[in-house]
Amino acid sequence: MKITIISIGKLKEKYLKEGIQEYMKRLGPYAKIDIVELPDEKAPENLSPAEEIDVKNKEGQRILEKLSPDTFVITLEIRGKQLTSEQLASKLDELATYGKSKIAFVIGGSLGLSEEVMFRSDMALSFSKMTFPHQLMRLVLLEQIYRAFRINRGEPYHK
Repeated sequence: MKITIISIGKLKEKYLKEGIQEYMKRLGPYAKIDIVELPDEKAPENLSPAEEIDVKNKEGQRILEKLSPDTFVITLEIRGKQLTSEQLASKLDELATYGKSKIAFVIGGSLGLSEEVMFRSDMALSFSKMTFPHQLMRLVLLEQIYRAFRINRGEPYHK
C-alpha cells in the first residue's frame, strides 16, 4: 500500500518533526508513506469571505495537482465522519482488499479546504469536532495510520 499525506504549510516545530520521523520509521514495514508539503498561500490576518475563498482555491489547486485519478482521497474535515481507531483500520483493510493501493490523506491549510478538493474527496474524515493546528494533525494522522496497521495485523498496541 502506498499512502501519501498531502499537507498545506511548512512544518517548523522540532518536536513535531521528531514525532513524524518516529512514526515514519515505525510505518516502514507496513506501507510506503510519503509526505507532500505544499506551500500555504500568503494572506493577511483579516480576510474578506471572497479573499478566504481565493486563498483556499489557490491551495486547492496545488493539492489537486498532486492527486492521480486512481488515488482514493481521504480529506480531513471538521464536518467529516468520525471513526474509532478500529473503524479506520477496517477501512484501510477494506481499501487494500478491493485494490485501492494508492491512498492520499489531505490536510488543508489554516482556512480549510477548497470546494474542489472536498468534491474530489472519496471520504471526509474528522478526528474531532474541535479544531487542531494543521501541523499537529500530520503527527496525529501518522500515529493513527500506524495504529491501524498494528490492529489489522493483530499486533499489540496500547489502548
